[in-house]
Amino acid sequence: MPSQLAQFTDRCVDLSQNAVIGEPAPAIEKGNGGYADWVIVSIHCLREYLNQPYRRLLDILYEMPGIAAKLGLSVDQLPDFTTVCTRKQDLKMRIWRVLLRLSVSLHELGDVQAIDATGFKRHQASRHYVLRVGYNFDDIKTTALVDCETSVILDIHCSMKQPHDTQVGRQVLTRNLAQLTTITADKSYDWDALRHELKDAGIRPVIKHREFYGLDKAH
Repeated sequence: MPSQLAQFTDRCVDLSQNAVIGEPAPAIEKGNGGYADWVIVSIHCLREYLNQPYRRLLDILYEMPGIAAKLGLSVDQLPDFTTVCTRKQDLKMRIWRVLLRLSVSLHELGDVQAIDATGFKRHQASRHYVLRVGYNFDDIKTTALVDCETSVILDIHCSMKQPHDTQVGRQVLTRNLAQLTTITADKSYDWDALRHELKDAGIRPVIKHREFYGLDKAH
């Protein structure tokens, strides 16, 4: 019986190959683009699953010919950890978004979904790197749409600016209408236009009202 790691790798490879545009490229093509996008995505997934730095992960994979074979590579064809890091930065956001949507299809969602935002600090980046790439922000505003029963992340939106929650909420929710039943949110997402749009799509909005007047408190 295949190990959990082997089953996870098979699923990662399948989802990653489906996330790229067109027919999946060969795992490696020397002198012609190097490693396929789906290979880099799969290795990144293994890094998260095994909770290892890239350098150590590639050392581990070198001793695991069975797992390397599932990536379409022999152990002597595995990329250097620096190659994986560089190629990961080059991958377009579309691939990660499609991969997220495909992974959601593996779960049976509940009847209630929730949306909220938080901020992630940029303090992990070195000062030299920040100056070199021209970053001038401290936080990344991250909005997540989550299924309350399974805790599966349905969609995510990141911004280096500070857009209003109603605008981001509308963008995230309207592109996921087919997966929503009842949407819950705090009062920062209170917008009549958004409520009407959700109701027209057959979705029940449970969004706290902002209390400007006495009638709002009654609601």
